[in-house]
Amino acid sequence: MKYFFPAFLFLISIQIGFSQNSKSWNSYFSYNEIKDVSESSDRVFAASENALFSKSDITNEIKTTNTIDGLPGQTISALYHSEKFNRTLVGYENGLLIIINPDGSIKTVVDIINKQINPTIKKINHFHEHEGIVYVSCDFGVVQYNLATLQFGDTYFIGDNGAEIKVMQTVVFNGFIYAATAFSGIRRANILSENLIDYNEWINVNPGNWIGVEAIGIELVAVNTSSNIHRFNGSSFQPFIQLFQLPLDLRENEGSLVVTTQNQVHIYNPQLAQTLQINTNQITEVQAVFTCATVINGKVYIGTKENGLITTSLNNSFAFEFLSPNGPERNAIFGINASTENIWAVFGGYDASYDPHLYSGFEPNLFGVGKFTESKWFSIPKEDVLGAKSLSKITINPTNPNEVYISSYHSGLLKIENDIPNYLYDQTNSAPNGPETLTFVPNYTSVRINGAAFDKTGNLWITNSMVLNGLKVLKTNNQWQRFETDDFEDPEDLYYDQLVIDKNGTKWFTSNHGIMAFNETTNVFKRITEGDEGNLPSRLTRTIAIDNRNQLWIGTTKGLRVLSSVDRYNSDEQMTSNAIIIMEEGVAQELMYEQFITDIVVDGANNKWIGTAESGVFQVSSNGQQILQRFTITNSPLPSNSINDIDINPITGEVFFATTKGMVSFKGFSTTGNDNLQNVKVYPNPVRPEYYGTVKITGLLDKARIKITDIEGNLVHETVSEGGTIEWDTTAFGKYKVASGVYMIFISAQDGIETKVKKVMIIR
Repeated sequence: MKYFFPAFLFLISIQIGFSQNSKSWNSYFSYNEIKDVSESSDRVFAASENALFSKSDITNEIKTTNTIDGLPGQTISALYHSEKFNRTLVGYENGLLIIINPDGSIKTVVDIINKQINPTIKKINHFHEHEGIVYVSCDFGVVQYNLATLQFGDTYFIGDNGAEIKVMQTVVFNGFIYAATAFSGIRRANILSENLIDYNEWINVNPGNWIGVEAIGIELVAVNTSSNIHRFNGSSFQPFIQLFQLPLDLRENEGSLVVTTQNQVHIYNPQLAQTLQINTNQITEVQAVFTCATVINGKVYIGTKENGLITTSLNNSFAFEFLSPNGPERNAIFGINASTENIWAVFGGYDASYDPHLYSGFEPNLFGVGKFTESKWFSIPKEDVLGAKSLSKITINPTNPNEVYISSYHSGLLKIENDIPNYLYDQTNSAPNGPETLTFVPNYTSVRINGAAFDKTGNLWITNSMVLNGLKVLKTNNQWQRFETDDFEDPEDLYYDQLVIDKNGTKWFTSNHGIMAFNETTNVFKRITEGDEGNLPSRLTRTIAIDNRNQLWIGTTKGLRVLSSVDRYNSDEQMTSNAIIIMEEGVAQELMYEQFITDIVVDGANNKWIGTAESGVFQVSSNGQQILQRFTITNSPLPSNSINDIDINPITGEVFFATTKGMVSFKGFSTTGNDNLQNVKVYPNPVRPEYYGTVKITGLLDKARIKITDIEGNLVHETVSEGGTIEWDTTAFGKYKVASGVYMIFISAQDGIETKVKKVMIIR
């Protein structure tokens, strides 16, 4: 699908002018899924899904590298560190190559991506260094890369008649380069040949389907898909060890040959005698699944699919240490909540058609719950969530932050108290008015709870998809009440998403058939949908937000609409939404035209942060007439343009973006208004000549009046706050930079009762 539209052509200038400042960003990546490992003489390197880390074997210091540092967010497929050149090579599934230089700078190499071949066969599988040249094994063949000049050399298409074939691994041995291919045997050529680009130079030594080839001492070995380890006898590869599982990784380091399967690591000496076997059942703390392994300085480092990097000694002490940096359970965070001092995260979810079976496999997933607290991640493991699957949204009791409710789009409503899941509301314990299972599929139980919100009296409202009574409330007396939502559509076809409650107590919730609104005082449901019934661009609504002016912002799969006031529920029989029209080069354009909008969040200055399915994040002004910022994978540390969820910490203004490939945050300055002026702060102070940013004034009341004057009382700036923070560009009403000196900041509440005076020194 295509989501770009003409109105955003002018954003090119915004992206070019964007100053990438990593200090404005924080990263929250998972380092649990290890794709590959590499090593130097004193350091192990590990690649997770789209980030790296390394650990010193001497100091135990751990260093991370991710999108904040300049890595792309794509999926890593291979990793190699050259000790001779002190450079780290990172290969990606799409053919991208990243070089991390000794000074930490990052070089992006797109030669493979730009090759005129099928884009589905550009994956980088392996790196092998020989005399300063790295042979890059790809899904189409082999490519040379010079580590001294940082330039690509020849490309070898080594299949029959020069065909593109999938090369899994290469190694240079006794004057020949050997290439293990996935479906076309093991092929070799004379490494000194000046014509390796000629496919006739590559002789097929053994037919078959191969996973890897490696040299150790005087031996050349290979593994195939029949789970056999083969040794080369000078003319062909002969099987000599049968493994019980498919080999996943084959490598040599420090005189040890390491073969990794899903449940075992086999280590052999140069004579190919096994010296150690490590089984997953020896690691009692977790149910590990191995992906790769290497040996450094008498230690074995094992990559796993879900438990990060694990190490143990070669003497088989069965003492295992977990090395991965602290992070969430997975990168694909589906829902977040940053409304308190902690960040809560769940890992999903459902697909675009609200099917929990197809989100991450073929059945509803079972993951734990993440909580970022005191600068580190704490995990409630999946074994403790009472079997709740497809966790989608997080709702925190505003009067008790230790009481958290997690919506499950398959199992009901999970209650967590003091970080311990203690109750799962479902059809078995909440009848007849609580969560219900869908009834139109015989002998199948699925309790699909999604949007949830607390009202002013402490009642918890939830949506229950695909049942007759789609709106329910858990009252403070722990009793349930339900409301029928089948007036507009067949309940079997109703899927609900977000739910918000306005100042009048009206419940607004999204669905695949438009926006629904309900207030129990009138007991009336109303709907906003397409055409004459509400003017939505699509009835498939994913998100809603009520801003500081009580407007309802509506995100659909085909664009944006705004309801002028939530009071329309009380006055209009049929509420109608409107598009936001902006002018671009004299032409009227619809804001967010045809965009698949996944989330809308309002910050303390009433600006809107809008997440999309494929186009990143937009920050627009309070009325939508200005696009203040746009973040994508090309101009920011966003690891993906596919945004699952956005939330804002109301105290700090930090904006969190949960994407399909990891979470990052932007240190915004728009905060929620305070109750008084006791905590007003001005920074930086003083403003020194080398500083080119703005002065921030935080801790304000909403709609506070701010006047800034020079020491003689001449007014240079005046504004009214929207939220708890304002910024001053140190100019006199935007005309010119003010001179050096002390400037007075006079702050007064909207009613004039509370006031505050601060000072700031400007040094030019």
